[in-house]
This record gives sequence, C-alpha cells and structure tokens, in this order.
Amino acid sequence: MLSRRELLGYSAVIALGFSGLSFGKKPSFERLLDTKPYGNVSLIFTSDIHGHLKPVYFPEPMNLIAPENLKGTPGFLTGMDFLRYYNLKPNTVEAYTMTCMGFLRLAKEYGKTGGAPQMATVIKTLVNQRGRDRCLILDGGDTWVTSGIALKTDGMAIVDWLNYVGYDYIVAHWDLTVGKEKFLEIVNKHLKAKFISYNITDDTFGDLIFPPYDIKEVNGVKVGIIGSSFPFTPLANPRVYTEGWRFGVRPEELQNYVNELREKHKVDLVVLLSHDGLPLDIALMKMVKGIDVVISGHTHDVTPTPVKVGDTLIVSPGSHGKFVGVMDLEVRNKRLVGYRFKLVPILADVIPEDKGAKELVQKWYKPYEKEFNEVIATTRTFLYKRDTLYSTWDRLIGEALADYFHGVDAVMSLDVATSPGYRWGPAVLPNSPVRVEDVYNVLGITYPQVFLLKRKGRDLLVLWEDVADNVFNPNPLYQQGGDMSRIYGVEYELKVNAKQGERIRNVRIKGKPLEENKEYLVAVYGGPPPPGVQPEKADIREIVINYIKKKKELVVERKPNVKVLDHPYNTDCYWR
Repeated sequence: MLSRRELLGYSAVIALGFSGLSFGKKPSFERLLDTKPYGNVSLIFTSDIHGHLKPVYFPEPMNLIAPENLKGTPGFLTGMDFLRYYNLKPNTVEAYTMTCMGFLRLAKEYGKTGGAPQMATVIKTLVNQRGRDRCLILDGGDTWVTSGIALKTDGMAIVDWLNYVGYDYIVAHWDLTVGKEKFLEIVNKHLKAKFISYNITDDTFGDLIFPPYDIKEVNGVKVGIIGSSFPFTPLANPRVYTEGWRFGVRPEELQNYVNELREKHKVDLVVLLSHDGLPLDIALMKMVKGIDVVISGHTHDVTPTPVKVGDTLIVSPGSHGKFVGVMDLEVRNKRLVGYRFKLVPILADVIPEDKGAKELVQKWYKPYEKEFNEVIATTRTFLYKRDTLYSTWDRLIGEALADYFHGVDAVMSLDVATSPGYRWGPAVLPNSPVRVEDVYNVLGITYPQVFLLKRKGRDLLVLWEDVADNVFNPNPLYQQGGDMSRIYGVEYELKVNAKQGERIRNVRIKGKPLEENKEYLVAVYGGPPPPGVQPEKADIREIVINYIKKKKELVVERKPNVKVLDHPYNTDCYWR
C-alpha cells in the first residue's frame, strides 16, 4: 500500500499539469480557467486584495532580498530565478502575472489584472463546476483596506462584495486599521463570512477574542479550519487599533488546536487560513504537525505549485486580485490522498464581468468618481511601489515631502523623509495620466498624518538597523513581512548578512557623511504619533497630490539610493 507521502507525491504530478500552463498570446477565458473538478472537497481562495474593486497594474517585485540561508527559496524568488524554479516560460501569462520579467512590454499585451467583477466570475464559475456543497470560499486578509474606495467607505464596499460572492471564512491584518469598534461592527454585524483567529487574545486574561477555528462538513468530509491573523499587528500598525488585544506566533497553541480538531472532533481534513506570510508559514509547519493545507497570505507571494513541508501543502495566491486559487482535494479515510491546484490569473480584459458585482462596484464608486478620476499630471516614469529597498512611488513621495517643508521654511529645510516599506500599492505605466485615485491607492492608510521631528544621527541609525533586522533576520519567525523603509535624502550601503546593528554602512545625508551627534530634521508618516509632536496641517495624501499637480509632468529617478554589498540587486527587470 502506498504511504500518505507517496500518494501526495503522486498527486502532485497531476497538480503540475494544472498550474504550469503557458500562453504565447492573450488566452481566452476558457483557457485561463482550464481546470477540471477533482476529488471531493474544493478550496477556492484569495488573499491581500487590499481593497481593489477595479482592475490595476501590480508588478511583482524586481527584488526579494534574503539572508543567505533563505536565498533562492519560495518567498525570496523573483524574475528569471522564479521562472526557472517553477519551470515556467518567459513572455507568457505566468511570466507577466508572477514575475517582473518584461512587465512593461507584457502589460501592453495582457493589460490590467484583478477587479471584483472578474474575480466574482471566476469564483462563481469554479463553484458552479464543482457544486456549492463541496466548496469552501476563503480569504486570507488585508481585504477591505488600503485603497481609495476602502477609505471612503470604511471598508464596506469590499465587505458588500465579499457577501455577494459568498465567502465562508476570513482572517485579518490591515483590516483592523478601520478602528477596533468599526472592525467589530463589520465582523459581527455586516460580514457574512466567519472571522476566525486562534492568535488574538485578551491582553489581561488571555481569553480568545474570536473563535480559533470552525468545523464544517463539506460533501460528507468533516473539515476543520483554523484562522491565524497577522501575529505582529500591534508592531506593524499603531497600537490604538488593537488596544487590549494580544497577537503572536504561537506554535504550541496552534498544535493544541490541531490536536483538538483531530482527536476530539475527529475531523478528516485540517486547513490553516493564515496571514503569517509564506516564509513564516514554512518555518511554522516544520514545528506543527497535522495540518493538511495552509493558505498563506500577507507577503503577497505567488506559488504556482504548493510548497511541501512534510505532509503539509502551503499555497499563496498573490495580491491585489491578480489570482483566484482553487485547490481540489481527495480525502478518504481521514487522509488527504490527492490534490490538484491552480492559480487562475485574473486578466481583466479577458474575463467577463459578473453583472451583479459590476453593479455593486458602480454603486459604491458613484459618489467618488469625479474626485478619483481627476487627472493631476502625466508621468514619464514607471511608478511602482513593491521592492525590498526602493521604488519610484516612494521616491516621488519623498520629493513631495521635501518640497512641502522647503516651501514652509527654507531655514528649517528637510534632511530626511521616510516612507514605510508597505508591500501594497498599484503601479502607473509610463506616459500615462496620474489620477487622484492613484495616490489614494498607494497611500490608503487610515492614519495619514505627517510629523516633523528632530533626531540625532545615531538614533536614526539605530532605527534603520532595527527595520533592517526585521526584513533580513535569518529566522523567518522574526521577520514581519514588510520591506525596508524608503529613506529620501539618504544614500547608504547594505550588507544583508552582517550581524544585527552592522548592516547599514557608509550613510550619507544630503551628500555628507552621517554625523552621530548632529540633529537632523526628519519627516515621517505611516506610524504611531511621536509623543509630544503635533501633526502637520496637510496629511500625506494632500502633500503628494498638491506636489504632483504642481509638477504636471513627472520624471522620477529610477536609480536606487542604496548599494547592496553581498546580494544581487536588480534594477532593470521591468524594462527588459
């Protein structure tokens, strides 16, 4: 008799046939959706939509810089390395949606990705093919936040869409930044999906705030679904949004819940719906046994085929609505014995719009269309957000902050402007109009206040080293899944594999070496309010919109302000 490991290995060969399709030209909808039902349980899922109801351009990063021990592993693969690892071809739908390779050239052929009406069509089609009684529809969080329409509607436009599609379960991270009261109102009164999370507890007594898991019979199969929200939420976002709640990575507790599902409730299948991030989930599954499938969100990774850790399969469906994942499972005698997996690329010009979802989007957008569609400039430069160290959007934001403070007081001119290393935010193609909504979509935070601080050079260095350790720590359990802060006005060198506190080197501020005892004027946004400092009258969106209007035509520096000493650093992948 075949062992479970051998059975899964055999079934993985089947799965590859459904996840490695390549298309030389723009495919048909039927070709994109070329996956046949299999098994007796189907998981249909999205993650990290980030509030985008309309199609966008979102290129995968040119760089995912990793410490030496993680280099070349899932979660740290880009460009040609990604294509080689997963045996995919250049100049295909996969290359366009999953990598940075030739993005600008392929964008002209394949167009925008995502869109709530298009995702609804795919999800409904997959469900109709399989039958609703054998499907679970899940979302991995970062869902009703960080876009213009999410901000204007307190997330309710996206919640309305989730309800329309019929999602069953969800977890969270940025979703909590609508405010604690609003978040509880959404999950308790408006959201039809069940919010589950084993790792959010009361700060005083340690009681669970939400159900840690749920059990659902799906086509005769008893499925246990455990939820895991982002474990570092109080560190990544201002504490006020989660005051009184405690988060964390808790492998022992997770193992206890798995055991409880297996032994007490006698489930046939255990699924972890996670917003931990792919590298952390891979590390965690080396510690926790008995989970069959992990749907991994947060780090926006794309997994054309599942990552196997022991008997656990880990999949990640990217971000910004670029993919809908479907995992068909064969469960027999309380064992997962086979699977088929596919990420369906959501090419907005190919997939028909679902009529009800289209009307829903139009309804929510109607009050804001005039404001959002105002053209404020033309960009000659490709404006992108995602990269480990540098982006043209962040460079533009730094320029806007410097201009704002120079204009206010030339004597107190700005030395440094910092932008948080958010991994979300759509792109604007070169020689395209820049609209107000584009700015909202890269700065869609609920705490947009800007603060002007005085900081000594040594304090800045300590801060930047702390961020670098979060990004480049060799242990994924200590990585929070963001990118390095963008530092305008600063040039520096980075040694990724140096010891903590020794990674940032040869720092120059405004062209001069950093002086440890000198006070610098620093503009910050996107974090907790600094004690005793009042915010500027204009928030970060206003500052950037006004600057772009003033410029009218944008030409932004492409060359990064950082030199990486011990890791390749790509600067031309989008333009190839």
